[in-house]
Amino acid sequence: MINGLNSLSTLIERKVNSAKKGGRCVTCLSPHASHGLCQGCRNDLPHNRWHCYSCALPLAFATPGMRCGECQTAPPPFTRALIPWRYQFPVDGMIGRYKYHGHRKFIRPLLTEFSQFLEQQLLSEHRPDLLIPAPMHWLRRWQRGFNQAQDIAEFVGTRLDIPVAAGAVRRRRRTSAQRGLNRASRLVNLANVFEVYGAIPERVAIVDDVVTTGATVRVLTRALAEAGAQDIQVWALARTPG
Repeated sequence: MINGLNSLSTLIERKVNSAKKGGRCVTCLSPHASHGLCQGCRNDLPHNRWHCYSCALPLAFATPGMRCGECQTAPPPFTRALIPWRYQFPVDGMIGRYKYHGHRKFIRPLLTEFSQFLEQQLLSEHRPDLLIPAPMHWLRRWQRGFNQAQDIAEFVGTRLDIPVAAGAVRRRRRTSAQRGLNRASRLVNLANVFEVYGAIPERVAIVDDVVTTGATVRVLTRALAEAGAQDIQVWALARTPG
């Protein structure tokens, strides 16, 4: 069973790093773990069971056509979003421990599950030819030490045998943090921020860690479409409930 991540973080650091083959669960420290999670904690992950087919927004129940109201009235520019979890406990904490503190042990279980999820969802005709991580401004990457979207893209790209183009899109300028902004403010914040370099194939997938309002992937999708992409998917670990 999943326990609070923060209160266990120091103990997890010792136990996980000293564990023998199989390792311990990163959330409850059970010795019966596979790829960093025991079966009980794996079952407790907040799967995005009912969601909008277009943007993966979590839905309260199954609806005809499985599309949210916004996607029915204003369809997004991308083809579809593949996002297996809701951004809730413990996935939010696992991503946060990795993203803001560099504790990679918390993200590895999700990456393994994510790769398996994508393999189940993708048909041969729906596989992208290129994975494009959501770009991070060079200064922010320098401060953090890594781009989490690139880490995720490289992991699943290796598993699915799809090339990754980390430098295909760059940020022209550094923007203020998106956290706490509504969609309208995020769109203004992202105006003309992405620049595409080199040739872009027709089928691509944008890879990120979390989709919140969808503003970033919408702006990025439009930039890629202007560069020649026609079938653009969005792949992310988690989607905020609303």
